[in-house]
Amino acid sequence: MTDPTIIMEWLTFAFRWLHVIVAIAWIGSSFYFIALDLGLRKTEHLPDKAKGEEWQVHGGGFYHITKYMVAPSTLPEHLIWFKWESYSTWLSGFAMLILVYYLGNSYYLVDIDVLDMPKWIAILVSLFSLILGWLIYDLLCKSPLGKSQNGLMLVLFAVLVLMAWGYAQIFSGRAALLHLGAFTATIMSANVFSLLFLIKKSW
Repeated sequence: MTDPTIIMEWLTFAFRWLHVIVAIAWIGSSFYFIALDLGLRKTEHLPDKAKGEEWQVHGGGFYHITKYMVAPSTLPEHLIWFKWESYSTWLSGFAMLILVYYLGNSYYLVDIDVLDMPKWIAILVSLFSLILGWLIYDLLCKSPLGKSQNGLMLVLFAVLVLMAWGYAQIFSGRAALLHLGAFTATIMSANVFSLLFLIKKSW
């Protein structure tokens, strides 16, 4: 009979490496599109509603890329959505959160020298904080502040600093750092999901 502890260790090992690999893919694709946006050029023959175009060479092939700020009048049946990099990173990270902090040893999550509380309360606080992060972000973006990119960036930075301080008052040092990353990643992945939902709904 297999020891449950060994099974848990193997699951943790598997999800940890899955999280690292898919996170690299997510960050890599994000950097690629940043570079792509910076390299866009406006030319006279751009199609209607197009912002810019770029020619690239990779693997012996030439790529001609055109960016539209809004969906063009017609779209191909096969359309690639860059979403699973984000989803898989968040899902694998959340699986790690469950395995290591929710199901693992309580001292990973709770430090009695910081705040002595039952583990189940700490788990509820953890889940609530992730949901709260998305709600705060969404409300800020939809508020008048959302029209100011610099203003929104400064307020969100202040929110992250506040959350970092708050996590340090509740969880162990290890869990506090982990939750700040989960807080940020939840906002990013939920943003991807909500935007894609609105785009599909508008078609």
